Amino acid sequence: MSRKRTFTKRQLRDALGMFATGVTIITSSTRDGELLGITANSFNAVSLDPPMVLFSLSREAHSLNKFETSDFFAVNILSTRQRALSDRFARASVDKWKDVAFETGVTGCPMFPGSLARFECYTRFHYDGGDHVIFVGEAFSMMLGDPADPLLYFQGNYRSLTPDVSDLEWS
Repeated sequence: MSRKRTFTKRQLRDALGMFATGVTIITSSTRDGELLGITANSFNAVSLDPPMVLFSLSREAHSLNKFETSDFFAVNILSTRQRALSDRFARASVDKWKDVAFETGVTGCPMFPGSLARFECYTRFHYDGGDHVIFVGEAFSMMLGDPADPLLYFQGNYRSLTPDVSDLEWS
């Protein structure tokens, strides 16, 4: 059987976009105290015992080397109220931390109030994942936030469980 691909990268990206995901901001801090943060929808549970999660980061990400050398990371699962925060941390060219309210976890990782859930993890492994690096962390601290609608990502756009009234058709 041939292993030749029958699709382009664009077609693959479009097909993967059919899978709805939650939206997170992964944070960390360097040994020098520099704060790191990226928006990621590549977050996933790995194990309940021990409690392990993963996220992947593009090899082209400016902060890749800093995440690779950090011993800890935090995962902030976002609600629909945090869409602007998600947009901010999805960009590389802005001062992400200017005027952003956050708490500092025991590891020094920034954690965002208002998140649906927050995890502090120590980095157990990172693996080659083609054009990404896969980070696996063991959670040692978890906090649940107030109930709210999760921020979702589907077909290249933000979505929510509750439809936007402006999207409804009225007869």
